[in-house]
Amino acid sequence: MTYEERTVREDDPAVVATPTTTSGGSSVVERRVTRTPSGGETAGRIVILLFGIIQAFIILRIILLLMDAREGNDIVQFILNTSQIFVGPFEGILRTESLKAAGSVLDLAAVLALVGWTIVEALILAAVGVFRREPSV
Repeated sequence: MTYEERTVREDDPAVVATPTTTSGGSSVVERRVTRTPSGGETAGRIVILLFGIIQAFIILRIILLLMDAREGNDIVQFILNTSQIFVGPFEGILRTESLKAAGSVLDLAAVLALVGWTIVEALILAAVGVFRREPSV
């Protein structure tokens, strides 16, 4: 899998007798540069994708509970049940689980879970970043 591919053209005054020689005695050197992602870059992209999915489910949970979505709906039920897996470890940290007003619920455990999973993602990306290779020029 090629991550980046480009053609570099430059004047090289050291090369003299080639078919692409210009009037000044220099020639145009053309080389193809390709760069493939390192294992650390690939791992970082996978981590970002997985935690992005987790964070999306948690954000959808917060929005659906704030909008007082009908929990009998299959899609709403799927999102709430799936996000419960990731919100569960953060329940009970605060004395107040949620704030309720007129049917809407602000799930504080879900907000805390969103912050917590983002911190975990940052720590994993920092650990994976140690193995990243810098692009050579």
